[in-house]
Amino acid sequence: METMEDTETVDITFVFSEKSVRMGFIRKVYTILCTQLLVTFGIIAIFVGVPAVSDYTYNNLWMLWVAIGLSFALIICFCCSGNLRRKTPWNYIALSVFTICEGFLLGVASAHYQGKEVAIAVATTAAVTLVLTLYACQTKYDFTMMSGFVLVSLIVLLIFGFVAVMWPNEIVRMVYACLGALLFSFYLVFDTQLMVGGNHKVAYAPEEYVFAALSLYLDIGNLFLYLLRIIGEF
Repeated sequence: METMEDTETVDITFVFSEKSVRMGFIRKVYTILCTQLLVTFGIIAIFVGVPAVSDYTYNNLWMLWVAIGLSFALIICFCCSGNLRRKTPWNYIALSVFTICEGFLLGVASAHYQGKEVAIAVATTAAVTLVLTLYACQTKYDFTMMSGFVLVSLIVLLIFGFVAVMWPNEIVRMVYACLGALLFSFYLVFDTQLMVGGNHKVAYAPEEYVFAALSLYLDIGNLFLYLLRIIGEF
């Protein structure tokens, strides 16, 4: 007959096992994410510091369209194919290609700004990311229950983006950039809590480390772009 002491021992072992798996998952996600960010900001530095690279890209726009097409195609594949996200080494290969494409696109966008503005945007993005990550890990409020809200907000932002393109106005562009920065700051908190798991209602499965890193990378990349637009307007 199982005693109460035996039951408690099994439960404690299970809890420690779950915590160990989750911590290993978090370490793996942040290792991948840091590698992505280093590659991305290295590419940005090349575009900003070597004008010949950006000039060559502008003279060969097919490279830009290929990067955009590959980025969208890989996002769709990651979202729709669980095998691609989980099966090694294809998940790493696909993620590497996506990171290079996104780094290329961010580099092209950054080349329109001065090096000082890009540096300020990078530092601001790093500071905001650190603060929001700490907040997401410490707060008792569960943001993972708000998936419907973040999806609707993203759709509204996309529609507003089309309005901003058709109505070229500095105030409209600034409002759009501020709303974009706020939304992806929220996404960063949302995706961080999905990764951390614990008492949150929804969490990534341990084998979804590549998809978790991809989500955080997109949040940080978009946050950087919108902050760069805000800084560039001043």
